[in-house]
Amino acid sequence: MISIRGLTKRFGGTPVLDGIDLDIADGERVVIIGPSGTGKSTLLRCVNFLDRPDAGTIKVGHVSVDAARATKHDILALRRATAFVFQNYALFANKTAKENIMEALVTVQGHPRDEAARRALAVLAETGLAEKADSYPSALSGGQQQRVGIGRAMAIGADLMLFDEPTSALDPEWVGEVLELMRRVAQQRQTMLIVTHEMQFAREIADRVVFMDGGRIVEVGPPDKLLDAPQDERLQRFLRRVG
Repeated sequence: MISIRGLTKRFGGTPVLDGIDLDIADGERVVIIGPSGTGKSTLLRCVNFLDRPDAGTIKVGHVSVDAARATKHDILALRRATAFVFQNYALFANKTAKENIMEALVTVQGHPRDEAARRALAVLAETGLAEKADSYPSALSGGQQQRVGIGRAMAIGADLMLFDEPTSALDPEWVGEVLELMRRVAQQRQTMLIVTHEMQFAREIADRVVFMDGGRIVEVGPPDKLLDAPQDERLQRFLRRVG
């Protein structure tokens, strides 16, 4: 179970997250939608402590962290329980696809390098990139780089995978292959929290959809209800714009 309570974040005195409460069941796929600048990506980054929240608690599995008192040990434990897929891939340019996947296994989780290498090769095979193991990011398409990024998250075996608009930086021709890989991950009942503007994908994959606006959760529901019969006027306007 994932539990987020009272999550608050300000940048320069401006509230970006305003007391977010959200529970996610094990194996549940939750998609976050909403206008740009409404705090969706900040929420994901605060859950992983890439951005430190000003207040609130985050519980992922057996790890519970209070933002006001979080130590380095707490933050490391939280990051071991979560895996982040970035908009812009965030691969190490000087490391091969295999080495990019190995990095967190060795440095964060403490696996021996030979064990990490075996796991990385197995994950690359799962993502359809076995033949790219020794390729550097510069030799990979955007879609392939993002699949390596997802593979890196898969390798960790985290309780929660966080996807921050994983297709937003891709050329249209590469979007489908990344979404297909995410569908395969979802079929394994991996707990996922996904920020996306891909409404059809949200409809297909989500157990619940969360609509955020102004740093708050405005409406939550199953995709057929929330996307087809929205109750809040702000959500109605948003869906008309993106529809």
